[in-house]
Parts: sequence; C-alpha cells; structure tokens
Amino acid sequence: MWPYPTVAAHRGGGTLAPENTLAAFRCGLEYGFRAVEFDVMLTADEQPVLMHDASFGRTLPGVGKVAEHSLEQLQALDAGIWHSPQFAGERVCTLAQALDFCRDNAIWMNVEIKPASDAHAVLTGEVAGAVVGDYFAPAIAAYVPGQNDRSLPLFSSFSFDALMAAKRTAPGIARGFLVDAIKDDWLQRLQALEAVALHTNHKNLTPALAAAVKQAGYGLFCYTVNDPARAAEIRGWGVDGFCTDRIDLIGPAQ
Repeated sequence: MWPYPTVAAHRGGGTLAPENTLAAFRCGLEYGFRAVEFDVMLTADEQPVLMHDASFGRTLPGVGKVAEHSLEQLQALDAGIWHSPQFAGERVCTLAQALDFCRDNAIWMNVEIKPASDAHAVLTGEVAGAVVGDYFAPAIAAYVPGQNDRSLPLFSSFSFDALMAAKRTAPGIARGFLVDAIKDDWLQRLQALEAVALHTNHKNLTPALAAAVKQAGYGLFCYTVNDPARAAEIRGWGVDGFCTDRIDLIGPAQ
C-alpha cells in the first residue's frame, strides 16, 4: 500500500533552506534525506518550475504572479535571499533540474502538482505529467510492482482535475489525492483517480479516519509533521509516511 520512503523533506529542505530550490535539495541530502516533496507550477510560457506561492512577495521579491511571467523572467529573480543571506543568488528551479538532481542522487520524489489557479489545473497536470512521464519512460517500462517501486516518483495534488490530467498524460506514474480534511467522498475520488494513496493534513486526521483509509487498501501520507512525538503518534494509527519541515529534528528513517 505504501512502498515509498517513510519521511520526506518538505519542499526539499524544510525550513533550513529556501524551499523548492536546488539549495533545498542539497540541504536535505546533507541531513540524509533521500525522499523529498516539492511543488510544480507553470510559468506564462508553460514551463514547469518549482514554486508553492502563485504570487510574488514571500519567496520571490516584488509584486506579480508566477503565471504571468516567463521562465526567463523568473530566473532573473533571487529565490534565496528571503530565507537568509547565505542563499542569496539562488535561482528558481525548473522541474527538469529537480528531476536530474534527484535521479543523480537516488532521491525519491513526491511531485505535488500546484496549479496557479483553477483555470490552470488541467494544463498544469498535463504538462507535469508529460515531463515526468517522458523522463521516467524507461523506468516505467521496466517497472515491476513490489520490486522497484521507489524508482518512480508519486504525483499528488489538491486539484482533482490536475491529477486526472496527469493520469491521462502519465498513467505509469502513481497518484495520491491531497486533501486538507478527509471528506465523505474520499473513496470515490481515489477510485476515479486510480490513486494509490490519500494525502492529508495530520492536524485533521483521527484514528478512525486513518483506519478507514488503511482498511480500504490505500496508503496514507500526512503533511507537515514537525514534532517527533506527533510523528510517532500518527505512525501508531497506521500512517505510512509524512513530510517534515524539521529535518533537523526528525530523521529520514523516523
């Protein structure tokens, strides 16, 4: 039900590096993490980049929207100085760069498809699916369930439409449906997506809900768990994996 790593570094390096950048991946790797979660959004010229916020102001300087700027324009911005001076000059990371880094360092990926808006959902899912599916085509062709599951990434998204689009363009990449709180239609959604897992906010999870997901035969992944005691508690409920910002407190094999 969950053949993947137990703990993933949230957005690459948690709070220790500028999120969704190569610097974050390097940081996570330094702490022993060979599993990461990161976000993928489209630029104005439909290039997939690693980005969580649709608008500038937090991780990118100035005022503007990611979906209204080209890749060239975005990569001219400093994506690291907001975190700390040591990361000044860090650039926006493309999906291609992330895939190369993770492949070269044997890092498993939870690729969250993050449309800039509902209007971008289908296209973002299609592009992310096409890029990741093409990149892993040889691994998909050689895939044997239970033997090399970790050789392939996992898509997740809060957007049902984006995941359905990724399913069409990259059927060989597994999917996890991402929700803040588990609603009554969770099983129907997972079935429609042919998903392998439900991803949810640990703050809204209960032992009963966790048991229901597991009894239905799905993996259960939580975000974002930053306390070791809480990690142990939800693992006791049957949670298979989670991502964390505190890679300095929670190890990769927690």
